[in-house]
Amino acid sequence: MSKKQKTIQKEVSLSGVGIHTGNTVNMTIKPAPVNHGFAFSRIDLEGAPIIEAKAEYVVNTQRGTNLERNGVQIQTSEHVLAAAVGLDIDNLLIELDSSEPPIMDGSSKYFVEALESAGIQEQDADIEEYVVKEIISFKDEVTSSEIILMPSDEYQVTTMVDFGTKILGTQNANLEKISDFKTEIADARTFSFLHEIEMLLEHDLIKGGDLNNAIVYVDKELSAATMEKLKTAFKKDNIAVKPNGILDNLTLHWANEAARHKLLDVIGDLALVGIRIRGKVIANKPGHLINTSFAKKLAKIIKQEKRNNVPQYDLNLPPLMDIHQIMDVLPHRPPFLLIDRILELSDTHVVGMKNVTMNENFFVGHFPGSPVMPGVLQVEAMAQCGGVLVLHTVPDPENYLTYFMKMDKVKFKQKVLPGDTLTFKCELITPIRRGICHMQAYAYANGKIVAEAELMAQIARKN
Repeated sequence: MSKKQKTIQKEVSLSGVGIHTGNTVNMTIKPAPVNHGFAFSRIDLEGAPIIEAKAEYVVNTQRGTNLERNGVQIQTSEHVLAAAVGLDIDNLLIELDSSEPPIMDGSSKYFVEALESAGIQEQDADIEEYVVKEIISFKDEVTSSEIILMPSDEYQVTTMVDFGTKILGTQNANLEKISDFKTEIADARTFSFLHEIEMLLEHDLIKGGDLNNAIVYVDKELSAATMEKLKTAFKKDNIAVKPNGILDNLTLHWANEAARHKLLDVIGDLALVGIRIRGKVIANKPGHLINTSFAKKLAKIIKQEKRNNVPQYDLNLPPLMDIHQIMDVLPHRPPFLLIDRILELSDTHVVGMKNVTMNENFFVGHFPGSPVMPGVLQVEAMAQCGGVLVLHTVPDPENYLTYFMKMDKVKFKQKVLPGDTLTFKCELITPIRRGICHMQAYAYANGKIVAEAELMAQIARKN
């Protein structure tokens, strides 16, 4: 039985301090439509620009996972994304009036509580899931950090950390099922070593810290000068080191809380792949750099597999719609009717077909002696296929016209020649609203993808 996508029932807001800026941050998490995924919106900037939570936008990982698109930045995205994944949510819009979410207590706890308070609801669309069929790995030869992804019946994560210090030593953490995230992982707080805190203070890079949002492991002698700096930075009259080697005012939730937080980071960073994962992640000495490097690699693999996974259709079966039924729906007529059959049609996708013959009138001039179907007509054929999808939503399609609004990310992969059989698949990117259809379209021939594009069309009633 297929699983449905999820979002929240209503928007929810929370405020806190940004760990690096020290400024108060207001964050509102809003429901989002199916296939939206996770995205951030900077409402403090003109136009409230949106940055999708995708690995391709990672620009640095020095003090968290930081995204940038068109000059707009989001810092430390991982904790709120981990909360969303941990609650089995697929679609959210996260509005911020600053460049970073509030640090809260350094964990995902408060984000989980906020999302649960908003209510989680199923949506009318199946989830998209990447099922791992073979081992995928990535290793950083400099640090010896490594991530391995292997087949599993569900999403599982194991982290193994070794910081090379006596105070922390080697730790492991394991999450057998994502439904345990709230109780086993969400409360695990971020941590630093004293030498890292000193460096950040020296460069004025940690303005929103206090002893309630970061565990500080004391891995060196605490000098009087450093003590005074920490008192000032953390706004405390007194600071001391506990017997277990951490600064006071904070008690560990688990002995392996550091490893659990690293697991939390892995989940948040791998959310940037943009699709659910069904497989087991084993992360040895994980960190944001290797996490996001692996996320980029995995995203590329998934994209390539999608392109190479040409759908198969039995063209000998009776079509769902023949050319006469298509002409009952579409206003196009020969020689500009560029689809011959509709093979599949649902509320969210359509599959069409065209037999390309030497009799096509465009071959006369494109090109004499070397006939090739123009790319623009391949796009037009995909758009006509999408037109059937959008006209399928009205009871009297014969009274409407379909207008092309936009094309984006158009790519041509192979030549289309006389004798080829083209199949087209168009899938909704967002639900149809006010007659506007935004879709991802693909064209295939000879077992290969020949063209792809994001298309937008609108239907309008005839005058």
